[in-house]
Amino acid sequence: MSQTRSILTVVTVLLLAVQLCRGDTSCTISSSAGSMVQRGSSFNVSCTFNCVCKGSMSSNHPPTPQKHIKFNDTTIYYNVVDISQNRTFSCHCTCSAALDPCGLDISAGYPPDRPTNISCIYKVKSKISGVVICTWNRGRDTFLWTTSELWVRTGSGNHTVKPVTYNVTSNGSDSSSASLTVSSSVEVIAVWVKVRNGLGSAVSVTQNYTLSDIAMPSTPELGRPDCSSRECSIRVKQSVKTQHLEIQYGAEAQAWTSHPNSSSAQVQTISSLEPYRLYYFRARSKFSSGLWSQWSSNISSWTQEEAPAKVLDVWYAEPASDFESLTVYWKEVDISIARGNIIGYRVSVHSQNSGFIFSADVNADARSYTVQFCADCEVTVSARNSKGMSPPARITNQNRNVNPLKVEHNAAGNHSVAISWRNRGTAHAAYVVEWYPQGHKMEELRWVRLSRADHQAVITGIQPYECYEGAVSVVYHDNSVSRSPFTGVTILESAPTAGPSVDGKVEGNKVTVTWKKIPRGQRGGCITHYTIYLEGDSRDLRTYDVKASERTHVVKDLPGTVYKLWMTASTAKGEGHAGQKVYVQIVGVAEDVQLSLILVCAGVVVIGLLLVCLYQTKAVKQRVWVLFQCLKLDDVPDPANSKWAKECTQEKGKIKLQLQPSNSTITEEEEEPILVDVEELPKQSTDTHRPTDVSSQLPPLAILSPSTEPASLLYPLTTYLKSFSHDSDSSDHTQTSLDTSTTVDYISSHGQENIDEEEDEEEPFEDMLGFFPTHSIVIDQLAFGGKLTLDAVKIGGSDFFSGQPFLEEEHY
Repeated sequence: MSQTRSILTVVTVLLLAVQLCRGDTSCTISSSAGSMVQRGSSFNVSCTFNCVCKGSMSSNHPPTPQKHIKFNDTTIYYNVVDISQNRTFSCHCTCSAALDPCGLDISAGYPPDRPTNISCIYKVKSKISGVVICTWNRGRDTFLWTTSELWVRTGSGNHTVKPVTYNVTSNGSDSSSASLTVSSSVEVIAVWVKVRNGLGSAVSVTQNYTLSDIAMPSTPELGRPDCSSRECSIRVKQSVKTQHLEIQYGAEAQAWTSHPNSSSAQVQTISSLEPYRLYYFRARSKFSSGLWSQWSSNISSWTQEEAPAKVLDVWYAEPASDFESLTVYWKEVDISIARGNIIGYRVSVHSQNSGFIFSADVNADARSYTVQFCADCEVTVSARNSKGMSPPARITNQNRNVNPLKVEHNAAGNHSVAISWRNRGTAHAAYVVEWYPQGHKMEELRWVRLSRADHQAVITGIQPYECYEGAVSVVYHDNSVSRSPFTGVTILESAPTAGPSVDGKVEGNKVTVTWKKIPRGQRGGCITHYTIYLEGDSRDLRTYDVKASERTHVVKDLPGTVYKLWMTASTAKGEGHAGQKVYVQIVGVAEDVQLSLILVCAGVVVIGLLLVCLYQTKAVKQRVWVLFQCLKLDDVPDPANSKWAKECTQEKGKIKLQLQPSNSTITEEEEEPILVDVEELPKQSTDTHRPTDVSSQLPPLAILSPSTEPASLLYPLTTYLKSFSHDSDSSDHTQTSLDTSTTVDYISSHGQENIDEEEDEEEPFEDMLGFFPTHSIVIDQLAFGGKLTLDAVKIGGSDFFSGQPFLEEEHY
């Protein structure tokens, strides 16, 4: 029994293994249109199961269940409508888990189109053989695996060779090609193409060719060019001899130019080239008949340099603050002018009278140079390369005083402005239009040179919110120039975004307002005018419009008060923002007088305080007191009441003088009274009313002893006696006697100061004399002649303050 069970188990396992190895499936799947269908068609897919079960159908990957239709207990189907791509269908059954599901791949595409545009060329590789290459157009993509066949029938003379098939497979491309090797003995060929796939097949029309008509030589090979400044020699290598050879050349960014020589020589010379240019070369060849070969690879080489042959494009500008210098500008040299690598420039100055003045070599990166200029000078600029110098471009600053041109400007679009003017005949050589941002001529000058027949120029590079100015210059044959300026050129404007920086200086009742330009990026275009605002304490607002070219303005006749000052700028688009505000004060007339009085009082107080401080010094106090006493003329003592005067009346004709001790050798015991004889002289002038210069007429006086004779006097006696000596302690103060017609009975108090009784009374006067400088007083000696009486002496005090007090002597 156990043996029977073991045998049954083994048989079951073997049956299952055999079934699995055979790949048995649970169903059979099929399509009503087959496995390859045309796109856009409709058909159905059915599944028949091997057992009764519940079946299902799915498509694509991952499997997507489809809504199938049940045909009977073992068959289901699904209708496919307008298929547009390849799809995969599968069926499943639950009757046996050991069986695989069944499946079907559907390919959707198109049948092949008929091949068109068959074209063949015959590439001659050598004298023995060549290769025929044919191409054609397959038409639309079939989306299916399609096979193409090229059929070729060759012939030589009347002999025809059996067609040869060349299989060409292509999947997805629009065109196909095939190649075959043919002998040089073949003269004609006939070609056609067959194509087919699972949906159909097609055959092209037959094309017949004569190989000499489609023969193409191999591409030439070019050697390295050997160039001079005007021509290049190139070696050409070809596998077979050809009858035609074409070489083309061109500089960078230029169109190709064909060399006119058509010979097939191995060395070709290309002429008519420009110096210092990078040229590219290529070549192709051709038999006497047939097709041109393909172009060779490009080769390049530089031609050599030559000295520049044309003058530079130069212009100039004069700094506004300097009339003795001139800045010359030149444009970067074009390669057609340079003819080589520019290594520098030479700027020279010549005078018509003195000849050569100055020369300077400038590096190749420079585009301007400033020179000291004179009225009859000429500036020349030349470019230099390794082969020499260019002809000099000449500039003078001679201006012709002619009527300016009427210049107009209009926006031309794309950051450009058209400058136009009326042509001025043919007496000139050219026009030059220059332009630059306002206020930046020396830094950003640009220009364009035009012929004398032009009357319009389009200037480019105009930036928005920027103001430009410039001039149209007429250049004459002697290089003199007449300028016609223009300004206010802009393409886009706005109101200024900032105001001017302002300052005010007060002078009396007027204010001098000065300001600086608004920064370049905040102007918004061309400034048309400025507006000055002055606002007083009472909110009264004063406005003043000023031209855009001004930088200062004087506002007059302002009432006295504190003003707030600010400014704005305006363009064609309106008034801009206000600048910073400053305060200025105008002082009125009453306030000015009050301020003057305050200053005067302050000065008096300061001087008074200074005098009070000086008065505290003892020496100054004494001199001020003496001066004060001298000014009191009414308090002068009467000399007639003095003791000395009384003694004189007792001894008429003689005066007894008591001399003070001195440094003389006479002792005190030897001193005795001295009698002085005063001689009375006649009047020297009858004009008693004319004043007499005492100091100029009186000689020094000598004191006479009683025994001295009048005849022995050193100097003649006069009626004027002058004494203001205060040179030492022993000095005597002499008096001046003047002959008058008036009799007085008193003597001056300025008598002899050595009298003991009068010593105290004369001390103030002595102090006063010491107050004045001693060098300003004439030191004379006292001389008396004749008898001096009180009846003949009179004091004169009218010239006291002039330093000339005198005594007058009366005669009866």
